[in-house]
This record gives sequence, structure tokens and C-alpha cells, in this order.
Amino acid sequence: MKTTRRKFLQFTGVAAGASILLGPKNAFSVAVKKETSQQYAMLIDTTRCNGCQACERACSEKNGLPLPEKKPEVGSERNTGPEALTVVNATATNNKGLIFSKTQCMHCDQPACVSACLVNAMYKTAEGPVIWQEDKCMGCRYCMIACPYDVPKFEYGSLNPKIRKCVMCYDRIGEGKMPACAEACPQEAILFGRRGNLLDIARRRIADHLSEYVTHIYGENEVGGTNMLYLASVPFEQLGFRTDLGTTPYPEYTKTFLYSVPLALLLAPAFMLGLRQATKGRNDKD
Repeated sequence: MKTTRRKFLQFTGVAAGASILLGPKNAFSVAVKKETSQQYAMLIDTTRCNGCQACERACSEKNGLPLPEKKPEVGSERNTGPEALTVVNATATNNKGLIFSKTQCMHCDQPACVSACLVNAMYKTAEGPVIWQEDKCMGCRYCMIACPYDVPKFEYGSLNPKIRKCVMCYDRIGEGKMPACAEACPQEAILFGRRGNLLDIARRRIADHLSEYVTHIYGENEVGGTNMLYLASVPFEQLGFRTDLGTTPYPEYTKTFLYSVPLALLLAPAFMLGLRQATKGRNDKD
């Protein structure tokens, strides 16, 4: 009996120590604000987009997806999905006519999808793009729930389903090339480069053409900043952009909770492990 009790306490202590060392502060990666000016990003100027969909076709060809069949139409919003990682929509405005805007993953600086992923399958690279790592994914789809832009999509109809979203052509960036959509744009409505440089360009365009742009660079501060930046001639809510997200990175909202998880929750696995080990020998004899 003494041996059993001693074994129970030993295993409980060791497991509890491991839980505390690994538990919530270290078990969950909470994003830390970092310098982003040298990360790769894209600046999308909606005043220059003519809705040609060259970006969509280039993206589809690069990723082996069906070519777009529908054209941007007012009143018919198209969403990204497993077979369309980027789409162009059309919006009719009162004083600026028809405006086209491209949608895809925003590649947040502190992504909610990455924070929600339990196995690091959704990953924010040092270069800037947020990518999905198939070999690590366990299919929980928490990334889909967490994303404020509703971007990650699951291939429900596939026998080998994947999470699909724009990864900013991360493989092409590694080869020294620009993303396929940016390379294909004939209007130079999509600029690819370092985030800091693109922000400088965006600010200059606004300052030099105050009558053509609203004084807001979408993505500069939304949800802590994104690597997809936008310029527009009308307020972004008129184009269907979410303007209710605030400037706080979404992982910050859960940090306090994770840091304050009751110790009892950390000790519960240790207790169960100790109990199992303490009774293991007795059950074997039975």
C-alpha cells in the first residue's frame, strides 16, 4: 500500500511539474508584436482595378484550380473557397461609379487562425505570408472559426480534404518571384514588395491625390495590421470590407484567459496520470 501511494505521488508530482512548465504560458503561443516593415506584402489599389480578373486566372492556373466562370457583377458577391483562392467583386457607388476589389487571405501580422491552431499547421512565416502545412493538420478546422475574414475553407467534397486559402505564393517568393496575381495584373493595381515600402507608396498616393482616395489604408492597423493593404476612393464599408474589427490583434483577446487558466485544470491531467500509474500494477494482478 505504501509503495502504491508513493508511486502515485511520484507520478503526480512529475506530471504536475511538466504541466506547469508547459502550461498555459508556454503551451499556447501568444503572438508578440514584431517589426513588420521588411515582411512581404501586397498593396491593392482599387482605383486602378478594372475587374479584368487576370489575377484570378493567374491564381487558378498556378494552383491547378478551375478558371473563373463568373464575372464580377453588382449585387452578386463572390466569396473565396477551395476552388477560388482570390476573387474580384464589383460595387456600385453613388459618386465614384463602379469599383472592383480583390479578396483573398489578409495574411494578418498576428493571425487568429494561427493562434487557434493546436498543432501549428497554420503558420505565420518570417517572410510575412500565412501558410497551411498539410503534414501537421489534424482537421479540427478551428482556423476557419477563428478567422475574422472567413478565409480558410475546407474541401468537404474531397476524399482527401485540405484547408485551402491564399498563401501569397510562398513557394514563388522563395524562388525570388512575385505572387502570380501581382505579376499578372495589367493595371498595376497590385503591388508586391516590403510592407514598409508599400505603406510609404500608399501614403504618398493619398497625399498627392487627396480627391481620389479616402485617407485610410485598410490593413495598416486592422486587427493589429495585415500584409494585404488596400487603397480606395470611398469608405471601405461601402465596398463590403469589415470595419468593425478594431486594431487589437485577435490573439490578444484570448491571452488573458490562457494565462489565468486555473491551476486545477493544469493538475487534472497530472492527477489522472498518477492515478493510472498507481493502479496499474494492481489491475495487472487482478
